[in-house]
Amino acid sequence: MEPVWRALHQLYYDPNIENKNLAQKWLMQAQVSPQAWHFSWQLLQPDKVPEIQYFGASALHIKISRYWSDIPTDQYESLKAQLFTQITRFASGSKIVLTRLCVALASLALSMMPDAWPCAVADMVRLFQAEDSPVDGQGRCMALLELLTVLPEEFQTSRLPQYRKSLVRASLAVECGAVFPLLEQLLQQPSSPSCVRQKVLKCFSSWVQLEVPLQDCEALIQAAFSALQDSELFDSSVEAIVNAISQPDAQRYVNTLLKLIPLVLGLQDQLRQAVQSGDMETSHGICRIAVALGENHSRALLDQVEHWQSFLALVNMIMFCTGIPGHFPVNETTSSLTLTFWYTLQDDILSFEAEKQAVYQQVYRPVYFQLVDVLLHKAQFPSDEEYGFWSSDEKEQFRIYRVDISDTLMYVYEMLGAELLSNLYDKLGRLLTSSEEPYSWQHTEALLYGFQSIAETIDVNYSDVVPGLIGLIPRISISNVQLADTVMFTIGALSEWLADHPVMINSVLPLVLHALGNPELSISSVSTLKKICRECKYDLPPYAANIVAVSQDVLMKQIHKTSQCMWLMQALGFLLSALQVEEILKNLHSLISPYIQQLEKLAEEIPNPSNKLAIVHILGLLSNLFTTLDVSHHEDDHEGPELRKLPVPQGPNPVVVVLQQVFQLIQKVLSKWLNDAQVVEAVCAIFEKSVKTLLDDFAPMVPQLCEMLGRMYSTIPQASALDLTRQLVHIFAHEPAHFPPIEALFLLVTSVTLTLFQQGPRDHPDIVDSFMQLLAQALKRKPDLFLCERLDVKAVFHCAVLALKFPEAPTVKASCGFFTELLPRCGEVEPVGKVVQEDGRVLLIAVLEAIGGQASRSLMDCFADILFALNKHCFSLLSVWIKEALQSPGFPSARLSPEQKDTFSQQILRERVNKRRVKEMVKEFTLLCRGLHGTDYTADY
Repeated sequence: MEPVWRALHQLYYDPNIENKNLAQKWLMQAQVSPQAWHFSWQLLQPDKVPEIQYFGASALHIKISRYWSDIPTDQYESLKAQLFTQITRFASGSKIVLTRLCVALASLALSMMPDAWPCAVADMVRLFQAEDSPVDGQGRCMALLELLTVLPEEFQTSRLPQYRKSLVRASLAVECGAVFPLLEQLLQQPSSPSCVRQKVLKCFSSWVQLEVPLQDCEALIQAAFSALQDSELFDSSVEAIVNAISQPDAQRYVNTLLKLIPLVLGLQDQLRQAVQSGDMETSHGICRIAVALGENHSRALLDQVEHWQSFLALVNMIMFCTGIPGHFPVNETTSSLTLTFWYTLQDDILSFEAEKQAVYQQVYRPVYFQLVDVLLHKAQFPSDEEYGFWSSDEKEQFRIYRVDISDTLMYVYEMLGAELLSNLYDKLGRLLTSSEEPYSWQHTEALLYGFQSIAETIDVNYSDVVPGLIGLIPRISISNVQLADTVMFTIGALSEWLADHPVMINSVLPLVLHALGNPELSISSVSTLKKICRECKYDLPPYAANIVAVSQDVLMKQIHKTSQCMWLMQALGFLLSALQVEEILKNLHSLISPYIQQLEKLAEEIPNPSNKLAIVHILGLLSNLFTTLDVSHHEDDHEGPELRKLPVPQGPNPVVVVLQQVFQLIQKVLSKWLNDAQVVEAVCAIFEKSVKTLLDDFAPMVPQLCEMLGRMYSTIPQASALDLTRQLVHIFAHEPAHFPPIEALFLLVTSVTLTLFQQGPRDHPDIVDSFMQLLAQALKRKPDLFLCERLDVKAVFHCAVLALKFPEAPTVKASCGFFTELLPRCGEVEPVGKVVQEDGRVLLIAVLEAIGGQASRSLMDCFADILFALNKHCFSLLSVWIKEALQSPGFPSARLSPEQKDTFSQQILRERVNKRRVKEMVKEFTLLCRGLHGTDYTADY
C-alpha cells in the first residue's frame, strides 16, 4: 500500500506539476494491475479522505468494466455483496464516492445480466427498501435512485459485445416494471422532499433513453408536467419530458402523443408570464418541450387529420417561441431552437399525397407567411446605440443567427413560391414610398435581407417583381453600414438577372462603384462588383472605362485589405475579357503601369521585409488579374455558339503580350529573391494561373518560361517551381513543337532533385511531394519523357521508394501515386519495365514494411493500390517476390504467424480485378501486424 499512498499524496498535494503528472501515470497503471483488487477496498476505509476513497472506487469500476473475464465465477456473489455494503455505508457519506461505487455496481450488474443475475434491478430496489438497514430512509432512497440513474448511463457507454448488448437491453426493458412504479410513487407523494423528487426526475430521464415504450411512461410524463410548476424541479422536469418525447420509437404511440398536446398547450400561460417577466430560463425550457413534440412527431400528428386543430394550436405556440420579444442572443436565446421545426413541418406537409397536401397547404400557407414576417422582424438589427454596447461575441452569434434565418427563408420559398417575393416587394415598396411615417433603416434592411436570402440560391430570373425591386434600390436612403452591406449583397444576388436585363445595370452600378470607396463596405462592394463583372461582362463595355478608373483609384489609395484587392483584380479580369483586344491592351497598360513602375523600383532595392511584402502584393495582383482575363471564351464553349458575342480575336493574347513585356523585370526581381520561398511562389503563381486560364494561347511563352524555371530550380530548388513544371507538362508536353523545351526542363529538374536526394531529402518533404506529382503527371501525359537516355530511371525509382518511408502523409500519397502510374507502363516503356524487373522487389519490401506498421493506418489504401498494380501488371514477378519476402522471420511484423502470412500472399495473388477487395485485405493484414485486430481501436476503422 505504501507506494499507492505516496502516489496519491503526490497527485493531490504536491505543488510540482511534473510530480503530479508522474504520479497520475503511475496510478493509472496501478488501477489496471492485479493488485488493484486488493488495495481498492483498503482505500475505501472510513478513515480515508474522500479523494482517496474516490480513487479506490474508480479502480474497482475499471477492474469490473474492463477486466471482467479475470474474475472467477464463484466470486461474483461476494463482490456484489461487498459493493452493496459499501454503497449503504456511503449513502450518508461523500456523494462523489457514492456515485463511483454505484457505477461499479451497475457495471457488475450489466456483466451478470441476464443469466447470472436475472432480476438485478428488482433485487436492488428490494435490498434498499429493507427496513433493517442502519441508514435512514431518505439516505437509502437517494442511494437507490443514484444507482438506478447510473445503470442506463453505464449501459450506453459500456463496451459489451453487440450480442450481449441486445440481451441486456431486452432484460433492462423488462426491469422497467420494477423502476417506474417506484418513481411514480416518489414523485406524487406530497411528503417526498425536493431533493428526492429531483433525483426521481433525473432517474426517469436516464431510463427513457433506453427506448422505453412511450405509453409505459405516460404517468411519469404527466407527473413531470405537474412538477414544472416547482421552480426547483423545473430544469430536471424539462430534461425528463424532452428525453421521453424525443426517443426515436415514440412516434409509434400516437395516442400517447395526442394526450401530450393538451399538456404542452397548458404551459402557454406560464410561458407568457416568463416572457413578460424576462425569465429566459423558463421560456427556454417550455420552448424546448413544445419543439421536441412538434419536431420529432410532426408527421405522426399531421396524419391524425381529425386532430388538425390541436396540432395547429401547437404550431402557433411554437410560432410564439420563434417570435419571442427581444434581440437574439442578448435579450433572448429561445427563438433559434425553433428554426429546424419549420423545416421539418414543411417537409412533412410536402411529402403527403396530392389531396392531403392541398388541404394542409390551405391551413399552413398563412402560417408560413406569418413565419416570414416573424423571422424578418427577428433578423432586424437593434438600434445603433444598443448595438454599440454588444460584445464582438454577441455580434458574431447574431450574424450566425441571421444566416440560419436566411437558410430558413430560402427553404420556405419552396412552400410559398413567387407569392413570397411579391409579398416582400409590396412591403418594401409601401415602406419606401409612404410619406406618412419615417421608416427605420432596420425594417428596410430586414426586408432586403429576406429578398437577398432567396435570390442568392433560387433562380429569380422569371420573377416579375425583380424589375420593381431594382427600381426601388436607388430610392433607399443609405445611412448605415449594415443597410449598405445588405443593399450591396442584394445587388450581387441579382447579378444573373442583370445579365438577362442589361438595361437595368445602370440603375445599380453607380451605387456599387460609390461603395467601393468605403473601407467599411469592402467585402460587400468588391464581391458584388466581381459578381456583376463575371455575370454581365458582355454588357459592360460602355461602363468599362468608369469601372477601371474607380477601381484603380481605390487600389492606389489602398482602401481595401489584400484579399479584397485580389478579388477586385479578378473582377477587372472578367470585365476586360469582353473588350476588343486593343481596348484590353489600353486598359491593361493604364491599370498595370503604376505597379510595374513600383516593381522596377523595388527590384533595385536591397531585399528587406517591407519591400518583400510589397513585391508579393504586386505579383498577387497580377496573377489574380490573369486568372480571369480570358478572351478565348473557354468556359462558354459548351453552352453553344450564341454566347460568343465576340469573334475570337486574332493575334497574340493580351495577357501574353503583358507577360512578355514584364518578363525581364520578373527575372530581375527573382534574381534578388531566389532564396525566399514566398516571392518564388508568387512569381510561379502568375505563370501557373495564366497557363491554366490561357491553355494553348500561352504557347509563345513556353520556351522562355522553361528556361527561367530551369535556372530558378538549379539555383535553389523550391516546390512551387515543380508545380508549375507539372502544369506545363500537363498542357504542352504532348505537342511536338513544345516537347524539346519541356523535355529539357523535365530532365534538368529531375537531375537537380536526384542530387538533392543524395544530399538528404528529409528537410524538403514539400519538394519530394511535388517531384512525385510531377513524375506521375509525366507518365500519365507523356510517357516518352521516360524514354530519354539522359533520364536515370533507376535513380528516380529508388528515390520514390525512399519517399514512401517519409513521415509526411501527403508525400507518401504522392509517391504511391507515382508508382500506380509507373507500374502499368512496364510493357510499353522499356526503361520502366527493366527497372521494375531488376528492383521491383525493393518496392514490394517497402510496401510490406509500411503495411507492417511503419506507416500510418490512414495510408493503407494507397499501399493497397501499389500491390494491386504489381499484381495486375507484374504478376509472375510478384508471386515470387511476395513468398520470398514473407518467409523472413518477424517480417513485416513479429506478431504474425507463418499461416497468416501465407493466407495474405495467397489472397493478394488471387485478386487481380477487384481493387476494393485488395484494400480490405490490406486493412485486415495491417491490424494483425499491429496487434490491433479485434480490439476497440478498430471499431471505427
